[in-house]
Order: sequence, then C-alpha cells, then structure tokens
Amino acid sequence: MSSRIVCIINESEISAGTRGSSLGPGAIRVVDHQRENYLFGRYKNIYVQDENHLLDEPTPLLWGKRANGLAKVYEHVSKVVSQERHNAEVLLVIAADHGSAGGTIAGLKIANPDHRIGVLWVDAHGDLHTPYTTPSGNMHGMPLATALGEDNLQCKENNVNEETAKYWNEIKNIGGICPKVQPEDVAFIALRALESQEVAMIDRLNLLSIEVDDFRRKGFDKVAVELEDKFCNCDEIYLSFDVDSMDPIVVSHGTGTPVDNGLFPEEALQILTHFAAHPKVRCIEFVEVNPCLDEKTNRMAEVAYDLIHEVVKTIEEKR
Repeated sequence: MSSRIVCIINESEISAGTRGSSLGPGAIRVVDHQRENYLFGRYKNIYVQDENHLLDEPTPLLWGKRANGLAKVYEHVSKVVSQERHNAEVLLVIAADHGSAGGTIAGLKIANPDHRIGVLWVDAHGDLHTPYTTPSGNMHGMPLATALGEDNLQCKENNVNEETAKYWNEIKNIGGICPKVQPEDVAFIALRALESQEVAMIDRLNLLSIEVDDFRRKGFDKVAVELEDKFCNCDEIYLSFDVDSMDPIVVSHGTGTPVDNGLFPEEALQILTHFAAHPKVRCIEFVEVNPCLDEKTNRMAEVAYDLIHEVVKTIEEKR
C-alpha cells in the first residue's frame, strides 16, 4: 500500500434528481478490471457510509430533498476525509452525486482549521443554490453554497419550513466551522448552465469563472497562470471534477445533468494533470458518472477512468 494516495469511495446519491450515480464508482472500477491495471488495489480504499435507503421513501422536505440524510452523509464524509487527510499526500475521492462534495471540503477544513482552502470547481453547474433559491429542491445543486456558508437570501424564491432550515444549518456548520472557504479562493471552469440566482451570487461575491470559450481563447498556459495567482495565498487546494463539465456529444450522456458545448477530454486532462502535480493540491474528487444514462454502454466511466489513471500517474511521478 502506498501512503501517497488514499482512495475514498462515496456512493451517496440521495441529493440528485436522477437515480443511478451510486453505480458510478463501481462502473469506474469495472474499467480498471477490464484494463487489468488494478489501480485501486495499489492504494488504501475507504468506503463512506451512505444513506441511500432514504430513496425508498418519499421526502417531505420540498426545498431540501432528503436534507436529513444529507446531513448524515456530510458527517460520514467529513469524518473520513479529516481522518485520512494526514495519512496521504493526496486524497482521491470517487463519488456518486455532487451533493456531498461540501462534506469533502468540510473534512479538509476540520483536519486543518487554520488552513485557507482554494476550491477549483470544474463543472457545467455552479452548485450555488440554497433551499431558499432552488427551483428543484435537489441538493446536488447546493454543495458549494454550503462551503461558502451562503443562504443567498437576496435572491429568495422559496418559503423554507423549519425542518429544512434546521438541516440546512447543520450541513453548513458541520465541524463547527462556517464558512469553510472564502469567495476569493473559489474558481470555476466550464460553467454553462446557471440559474439567475446563481449568476447573482457569482456577481455579488466576485467569483472567478472561466467559461469554455474563454478557456480555449486564452489557452491552458494562460489559464494556469490565472489560477496560480488566484490560489497563491491558499494553504491547500481542492479540485472538484464533475464529468458533466465535458461535452456529452464528444463523450456520452452518462451523467445526471449533461450540458452541451463542454470541455473535450483532452482539455479536462490538461487541467487535472496540471493540478495533480501541484504541491498545494491535497484532494481531487471525481463525481456524477451515471452508467444508467449512458447511451454508449460505459463510455463515461471509461473516459473518467482514463482521467483518473493519468492523475494517479502524475501524482506518483511528479510529486
């Protein structure tokens, strides 16, 4: 077992609107077995306890669906991440839906409360909704708002009941620290599906967002310099990679909320390998592979696996 990397497998899918992402981590491992690389066998693997049994019953929480279960998932995830943060140079998180990513950030902050954490969010979506603004109630659209400790009441649309508010505040305050990250330490790549409330928050907090066209116009080298400057005062960096950041026409629709005109896999590889080699990056998370929605059999998992394989190789060879 290498101590350079610890793999954390999180199959929680209670915050998504479409079922099937809990099978994503397993679909990625199927590719590993097919390729006979046995990548995961080289490292310590930890499975996070999920609350997916809650999917077998309706939720009464309209604007924070299954927030009660997600609060527990945040506890489970943050505990594992905070415990393992000092046992490996890099944590590699393979997760189902994106809703629990705020728990990953919480775990990093709990492990080192004095650290300033940079967040690079590579995603088609901003995930900046709150129960007060969400149009769907699906909490995989809220994880970054939890890390920022934001309610975005300036854009309030929903009347949130007391129970939902209770769980929402529990989630934001997990570990007794809120917020976990500061707006000046957050950057997005590939956003292209935002609601007006999220756009308003991005503008209000002056969050850096590099759209796909900007990425291509500037070229990766200039983007990398811009991000280096953004994170220069951070003690560590967390990279969250949602596979829907990639173009579904080029890759596949094997993810819960695909959006056209995304990154090409080669562009995603540039981002991921650059930061895999970065000495401040302590956690890289891959999310939202859904083989149930894949019209090309298991193509999304194959592409995700190839990216993970290159990330692991970069960590082993360049750090």
